[in-house]
Amino acid sequence: MAPATAGNAVGVERAREVAAEVRDPEMPMLTLVDLGVLRDVRVEGDTVVASITPTYSGCPAMATMRDDLVHRLTDAGFPHVEVRVVLEPAWSSDWITPHGRAALHDAGLSAPGPARHDAAPGSARDGAAARASAGPITLTLGPIRRALTCPRCGSSNTRLISEFGATACKALYRCADCLEPFDHVKEI
Repeated sequence: MAPATAGNAVGVERAREVAAEVRDPEMPMLTLVDLGVLRDVRVEGDTVVASITPTYSGCPAMATMRDDLVHRLTDAGFPHVEVRVVLEPAWSSDWITPHGRAALHDAGLSAPGPARHDAAPGSARDGAAARASAGPITLTLGPIRRALTCPRCGSSNTRLISEFGATACKALYRCADCLEPFDHVKEI
């Protein structure tokens, strides 16, 4: 069997496997694949190139995600690693995998509902076609109404405490039945 160097098929597959194990630093129950931010892993020459998309502009976890990808891949024997940030199409909470949504729930977080768009990678609305046909984006300045269920007891009797939770991508809610607070990952 050929060695797992970056320049052969075994190496590309191994690089993808290693990158797929990297976890989100703010929500460690999710891998970057579960979160939908790891867009691609390929080889260019002798360099493994991983592409990631931020969950939102200014996400403070991006530097850690990049560093974790570089460290994991170099520790796995790939000496040349580059991480590229891909901004288009913009990330959507719709990209969180079903496994990722289940992991959020199991960790006591409320998973996001559907975003107001459907521009998942590879979808019919991906990229320029989505922007051209989407029209204006409505800006809502009031509280966002979400139909949530408590991840602990399943009650839909929930109340928004703060639109800003433990991180900027989460809102803080409380269940009016079991009285437990919980974070909700925002729809983007």
